[in-house]
Amino acid sequence: MNGNSIGKALVLTCFGESHGRVIGAVLDGCPAGLPISREDIQAEMDKRRPGASPITSRRVEEDVVEILSGVYRGYTTGAPICMIIKNRDVDSKPYEEIKYKPRPGHADYTAYIRYGGFNDYRGGGRFSGRITAAYVMAGAVAKKMLRTINVEVLAHTVQIGRVKLRREVSYDEIRRNVYNNEVRCADPEVAEEMKSEVLEALREGDSVGGVVEGIALNVPAGLGDPIFDSLDSDMAKMLFNIPAVKAVEFGAGFNAASMKGSENNDPYRIINGKVVAEKNDAGGILGGISTGMPIIVRAAFKPTPSISKRQRTVDLNSMENVNIELKGRHDPCIVPRAVPVVEACIALVIADHSLRAGIISRILK
Repeated sequence: MNGNSIGKALVLTCFGESHGRVIGAVLDGCPAGLPISREDIQAEMDKRRPGASPITSRRVEEDVVEILSGVYRGYTTGAPICMIIKNRDVDSKPYEEIKYKPRPGHADYTAYIRYGGFNDYRGGGRFSGRITAAYVMAGAVAKKMLRTINVEVLAHTVQIGRVKLRREVSYDEIRRNVYNNEVRCADPEVAEEMKSEVLEALREGDSVGGVVEGIALNVPAGLGDPIFDSLDSDMAKMLFNIPAVKAVEFGAGFNAASMKGSENNDPYRIINGKVVAEKNDAGGILGGISTGMPIIVRAAFKPTPSISKRQRTVDLNSMENVNIELKGRHDPCIVPRAVPVVEACIALVIADHSLRAGIISRILK
């Protein structure tokens, strides 16, 4: 199984399956001398666990981070950083019952074909959202790297199902409110509406999707290696590696298609001796290179495919049409768990490009 590494100067390799022994990340290329602790990484991992809630899965994992290499006496050594969490609350029995009946909306059928039925299908195996824990562990290191150049990465839920954020929220609201509610929305009032949307779907035995917006502040102008290693193409690729992401847009995104050039263009001005744009429909990237404005990117997540409603599928053994009813433990909406994952993905790409450009040095002092 190829395709388990991403990045050039900062390379993430992740490993593990949903019901295997561990989920792990190896981050190679982190400069020596970066102060980091297990607690720094654990703090990011804890964001991925919304806690006991009717809108999250009944699978409860402690996700205690272990650092196996690359950190000594509180500093990175320059060697690959290997981090793991253990899978403990595992119940594979429901998956044994349906191993030849691919779940609609999941990668069960495509993985079965690609790997000849030898892939680990339990809990989705390598294709489970659980693998994103590796992104978050690595992203915690990337965030610490970015602090050395004053770059901050934020994310928040802007839509769940039919409920959308109705106003522009400030960066301070995002910092203050996102991790204080179950849906990770910066507007507490809309957060309650989003929660109700998830609960309604849950009562119907169904699920909902949504949109997460990611923001990177203080990104220096000039990052990106066009054409095929451009900043936005690398970031889009990283975000599409989150299971359930079906669309990615930057700045005005799809709305740009209905604008005129005079509306979509961002005029430049000199303010306090710096070149800035009057607005940011470009989302902080032009020609694949950062402009110095905030990077604004949104990822759309499909509804969780695992629902309790009866669905039509096939039996790959008998090659007959059958019905399926799922009994596993699933989130009716995975968007809240995805918010810190989006943060991690953005941080990893910007840190990688900052190393490539020499903005972050190979040894930090």
